[in-house]
Amino acid sequence: MNPEMLLKSMTPEVYQRLLQTVETGKWLDGKPLTDGQRESTMQAVMLYQAKVLKSDQHMTVGADGEIVQKSRQQFKQELNETNTIARFTQNDI
Repeated sequence: MNPEMLLKSMTPEVYQRLLQTVETGKWLDGKPLTDGQRESTMQAVMLYQAKVLKSDQHMTVGADGEIVQKSRQQFKQELNETNTIARFTQNDI
């Protein structure tokens, strides 16, 4: 399967399951991954992260396939930024 077809068929739910599989080294039914399965699954996860997700991790794979690493200062700055969803006054509550 080519990468574009893989991305079109991969839903966010499938991505989350594959990510969990890579992180634990086991399929959802508890069976361990073979080395080949681990490699293929990890490649699919990295492809999805690079092409679909806007990751806030300090080290990711960019859309061009290159590793993108944020400096410590950039990463700290992003962590310290506040993402406000809504603001309320005391009278609103």
